[in-house]
Amino acid sequence: MTPELAAACAQAVHVIKTDGIILRAGRATLFILEQLGWVPLARLLLCPPLIWLVELGYRLIANHRMFFSRFFFRSE
Repeated sequence: MTPELAAACAQAVHVIKTDGIILRAGRATLFILEQLGWVPLARLLLCPPLIWLVELGYRLIANHRMFFSRFFFRSE
């Protein structure tokens, strides 16, 4: 892993497909969703303008990870 890729992976989820295409952030998340069997939803969300909203939502949550982790990943 190059230092540039390591820095990029610290900022967003990355998926390297078998054909070598690298997906990141929202598109990588939708690829994972598709692989988990949610094909219709993932394909729908890939269409503009929905993909723009997915990317915006991903960026919003990624930039505020600490805030969101307080609500979603609490151990009690």
